Amino acid sequence: MEKFVRLEGLVAPLDRANVDTDAIIPKQFLKSIKRSGFGPNLFDEWRYMDMGQPGEDCTGRPRNPDFFLNQPRYQGAQILLTRKNFGCGSSREHAPWALLDFGFQAILAESYAEIFFNNCFKNGILPIVLPAADIDLLMAEVQATPGYRLVIDLEQQVVVLPAGKVLPFTVDAFRKECLLKGWDDIGLTLRHADKIRVFEEKRRNEQPWLFATGASSA
Repeated sequence: MEKFVRLEGLVAPLDRANVDTDAIIPKQFLKSIKRSGFGPNLFDEWRYMDMGQPGEDCTGRPRNPDFFLNQPRYQGAQILLTRKNFGCGSSREHAPWALLDFGFQAILAESYAEIFFNNCFKNGILPIVLPAADIDLLMAEVQATPGYRLVIDLEQQVVVLPAGKVLPFTVDAFRKECLLKGWDDIGLTLRHADKIRVFEEKRRNEQPWLFATGASSA
């Protein structure tokens, strides 16, 4: 998992509350567990004018010109700005996979569904909770200002606006450390690789029958 320390990125606004995971990545795309390749189908039913299918080349599909991700001013956005209860619905981990694969590294919202919130941290996305008043301010500024960018400093736990205004946010200390150091669940386990090897070798010596490949046939 990539480290998240400081991000200066273009902001894209999704001015909707209660966006569920089926809207983020529709159910027909859940067959793969590769964690990659979901970006073209992010918000598929809102982004395109036809029904998308797994494995389909999206380059020629008709796009909804009114959807924010199809507007040139938001191309290359790395920060998603949205409303309350983002990521509600089913608990699919494909939702943060699709957001990350598209290029989003952080989300700003009033609140999140709990499982989606947890899955973001596990996949290297920083989901920031801000008061409604701050979201209102940001939404107005982003929509009024093409090329609107924010700085997110995880070490200092602040969002810095272009004019210099600072919005503090809170984050669990353990989750913060994992993002700063790029530790997902596998990374956390591999920190103890030497101890794991010692344990396995000891077990192999003490219980060799567990590692037998089977007796040869006569």
